Amino acid sequence: MSGCGSAGPSAIECRQIAELLGDYLDGSLPRETRELIDFHIDGCAPCVAFLNTYRGTVDAARKLPDVPIPPELKKRLLTVLKSTKR
Repeated sequence: MSGCGSAGPSAIECRQIAELLGDYLDGSLPRETRELIDFHIDGCAPCVAFLNTYRGTVDAARKLPDVPIPPELKKRLLTVLKSTKR
C-alpha cells in the first residue's frame, strides 16, 4: 500500500495501520490508537480501500463452514508449527 499520495511518514503510517487492522476492527486497540487510525483513514483513500477490502475478507471468512482437518494433515501442521517456534 502506498502512502497518502506522498512518500515518507505517511507511508510508514499506512503500513502501521495495515498491521493493526485486525485489532482495529475487533475493537481491542486503546482509544488513543483507534482515534489516530480514524483520523488517518479519514484523509487517506488507499487506507479506506484497504480497510474495506480487509473488512469484506473477514466477513466472507466468517461465513465459511467449519470443516474438520484430516488427522494426518493436523499432525503434519503441528510438526511444522513446532519446528518454526525456535
